[in-house]
Amino acid sequence: MDVTVKIKRFDPDADHPRVEWQEYPLSVDENATVLDALIVIREEMDGTLSLRCSCRSAICGSCAMRINGHAGLACKTKASESMDENGVIVVEPAGVMGQLKDLVVDFDLFWRKIEQVEPFLQPQGPEPEAEYIASNESMLHLSGVTACIMCGACVSDCTVLEVDPTFLGPAALAKAYRFTADPRDGDDNGVSRERLAALGEVSGMWDCTRCSECVQACPKGVAPMDRIMALRDQAMEAGFSNSNGARHANSFTESVGKNGRLDELKLPIQSVGGVTNIPAMLSYLPVGLRALTHGKVPFRHHVVADADTVRRLFQELDQS
Repeated sequence: MDVTVKIKRFDPDADHPRVEWQEYPLSVDENATVLDALIVIREEMDGTLSLRCSCRSAICGSCAMRINGHAGLACKTKASESMDENGVIVVEPAGVMGQLKDLVVDFDLFWRKIEQVEPFLQPQGPEPEAEYIASNESMLHLSGVTACIMCGACVSDCTVLEVDPTFLGPAALAKAYRFTADPRDGDDNGVSRERLAALGEVSGMWDCTRCSECVQACPKGVAPMDRIMALRDQAMEAGFSNSNGARHANSFTESVGKNGRLDELKLPIQSVGGVTNIPAMLSYLPVGLRALTHGKVPFRHHVVADADTVRRLFQELDQS
């Protein structure tokens, strides 16, 4: 099978270091992976190509990179399913973390985010007479989270981290959920208020934009965004509702549930706690002016024709 691998290359030791694209036409087996093709290039065509790889079995996570614009494991991605109509596969280093050389990135940012999560189970209250017990159902649920292999694919494609490096990120927040969802952590009801309070701070769980890129990128089905949404539910149930993120969620739900569509004018006002929060309202002024000049400010809120149907759906959800 003929294929052309187009690689985004960078050599920091070159006389004039710069990012450049290089194409490698080659032949591989029909069942070859993208990693197989990259190894052929490195071993037989260009020994200067740098990449990370190890197990070749989707276990170690070393070969995470962007393939045709989306992060994934090269050892798990079939070359035949990645080619465009011209037989080209575009390969880049993972995003966000910084290109060190060719397909090798700097994982310091990734590990700093993980280190921000308070580790270990931390039960509160009196110790039990025997061991701490967790139900089989809860452990089966947690097995989906603990499947993370720390490959960094979700961090690579996180649209928030791309513009805000202070965001905790999908991998770290999914790791945090591993503890908050464990019935052995926190109080007798499995609620760890200290963890949830810390995760609700600025750059925490409420900064996720729900773009689903991390869900698509994860090679192990951890679905980090779903875990972040579950963290938000836990925080709301624990009473952490007096934050911009929580108010935003409540305002969104109330608006759609009442009128069948979002009231975009009220949403930012209610998110910051009302018009009395003058500093927050003034901080929105530049964004509001840009939105106004681009015709993005709705001056009148419209109720959709079938709003009753939407209201009924919300009522059924509340009762379920």
